[in-house]
Amino acid sequence: MDIQYLVNRPITEAQFAGLLQETTLGARRPLENHECIQGMLDHAGLLITAWSGDKLVGAARSVTDFHYCCYLSDLAVSESVQAQGIGKELIRRTFGALKPGCKIFLLSAPQAEAFYPKIGFTRHHSAWLMSGVEELR
Repeated sequence: MDIQYLVNRPITEAQFAGLLQETTLGARRPLENHECIQGMLDHAGLLITAWSGDKLVGAARSVTDFHYCCYLSDLAVSESVQAQGIGKELIRRTFGALKPGCKIFLLSAPQAEAFYPKIGFTRHHSAWLMSGVEELR
């Protein structure tokens, strides 16, 4: 399969939501909230996409300062093309857009937990999450 990778090529909310629906991430993203999905795209600092012809088959969406840290907030590869190295290449190209030494970190979807150590990620013992100010004590 011939895959083309592009950096910061604009994609539509519908294209992104459609891709997410083809992955396990779809169940954990607010696909019905079009404003939120559009905001996710508008405010990402880095978007690497994978295309098979004119079909979006993969995306690595990151929030980053490009120098110290890069939060890879979405790594999505259509289930129809998984296990072909597309996710790994999206990560490689994400690193390529960052300054040397910039670290990538992410939170894994439960179904992908085995994938990340297999390709070289190290598990970190302390990640914390707060969903809203009402949780602040």
